[in-house]
Order: sequence, then C-alpha cells, then structure tokens
Amino acid sequence: LYDAMEASGGFYHPTVANPEHRSRMNVTWRIANEELEPVFVAEAAKAGLNGLKGHRSVGGIRASIYNAMPEEGVHRLIDFMQTFRSKH
Repeated sequence: LYDAMEASGGFYHPTVANPEHRSRMNVTWRIANEELEPVFVAEAAKAGLNGLKGHRSVGGIRASIYNAMPEEGVHRLIDFMQTFRSKH
C-alpha cells in the first residue's frame, strides 16, 4: 500500500514521512488535493471499500489492516486508488 502511494507521483502521500515509523496496521495518507478526500471515501464506499475516512479532527484517509484483513482486500484498495487517481 505504501509502495502504491510512493508510485502515485505525489497524488497520494503518507501522513508519516519516515518509512521506519509507519504503521503496518493503520495506514494513513492524504490526497494532494485535499478536497478530493471526501470524494475518495464516498467512491470507495460505493466500491465496497468501507471505513476509510480518517479521524474527524485530523482528516485524511485511513485503512485499518489487521490480521483478519485478507491481502486481496489490500490489492482491491490499491486498484481502486489507481483508478481514482486516473479519473481525478
């Protein structure tokens, strides 16, 4: 997921810059044009990717990837992110 953000040309960027300090379980990021974040969350929900809205006081986007999350779900999110970036 972090690799997909790094490959987005700045469209997506992790909220934690230092890779050593990034969480593997709660992945947080922003979209360069922050006005697109609610659009991203809404379109993701329509695509069956729920619970991506970041913290209400901080904003951004958060994917909680715990042990029960299959790797396929992460790949679906990456595919969605690439499609969303292409559209916007």
